[in-house]
Amino acid sequence: MTVIDTHHHFLPPRYVEEVGEAAIASLLVSGRVPEWSVTGSLEAMNRSGVTLAVLSLSSPATGELTSTKRSDLARYCNEYAAKIMQDHPKRFGSFATLPLPDIDASLRELNYCFDNLSATGVCLLSNYAGRYLGDAYFAPVFEELNRRGTIVFVHPAMPEPQASTVGLPAASLEFPFDTTRTIASLLFSGALARYNKIRFIFAHAGGVVPFLAGRLARLESQEKFRRRVPDGVLTELKRLHFDTALSVDPYTLPGLLRFAVPDRILFGSDFPHAGSSIIDLALNSLRSREISPQVLMAIEQGNAARILGG
Repeated sequence: MTVIDTHHHFLPPRYVEEVGEAAIASLLVSGRVPEWSVTGSLEAMNRSGVTLAVLSLSSPATGELTSTKRSDLARYCNEYAAKIMQDHPKRFGSFATLPLPDIDASLRELNYCFDNLSATGVCLLSNYAGRYLGDAYFAPVFEELNRRGTIVFVHPAMPEPQASTVGLPAASLEFPFDTTRTIASLLFSGALARYNKIRFIFAHAGGVVPFLAGRLARLESQEKFRRRVPDGVLTELKRLHFDTALSVDPYTLPGLLRFAVPDRILFGSDFPHAGSSIIDLALNSLRSREISPQVLMAIEQGNAARILGG
């Protein structure tokens, strides 16, 4: 069976140099910067039957740099990904990096990536300097993404303030919580209803949204929340796509399968940040669950093929 990996990171050399190894490593359970190369990605993909991997930067991406450095580094990373796509046709896609929170620079980069680099979609972080994605500040970017009917892959970031981590790496607790915060922000700001041409993919099974969906739906009892979700909380949430990265264990996956529409679940590995063998481990775990062959095929490649194909 062929597989499409929608959560596959890359670490261009200049990115690691400018962002800094400490900033990258501090977020991860391993406490170190993963080794990455195009060759390494291809070897892992070929071993696991992955025919296509969509590249993206993981946190912290470019968000913590100064404005000029953000724009320059985002352009470098996007062109680096485009070169990989050119060198290895049909093996890689790219979720482009935008130099947010700079709105004008992000609009320029967005247009450049789609008009010149054939980007697959964009990768946004769950928050930028404490602003979550439902904030009206981001409206110009979302309006353009909506106009284009873009795929938006949302990866978690470190929340503000850092003290909320209780001393643990962000990947353990704060990443799933921050994904949940940004989904709630998009939901109750009315952004999900307003930008309904965007095809959202949320990492790591949508954080704890499957677990808290019922609690979020209770907010419909207040008119100020209800008017932002005219079709209802659960209906809006079930329109989203979720990847399986770090979420195929016997505790997380059943909850995602009970909550999400089967055709909205996509395979994601979190390679190489979750380890060089994570693709094999994730697929073996996924295939060991009680899932019908039809749903398994949809998760491994059918759903991704449909959304990536437009």
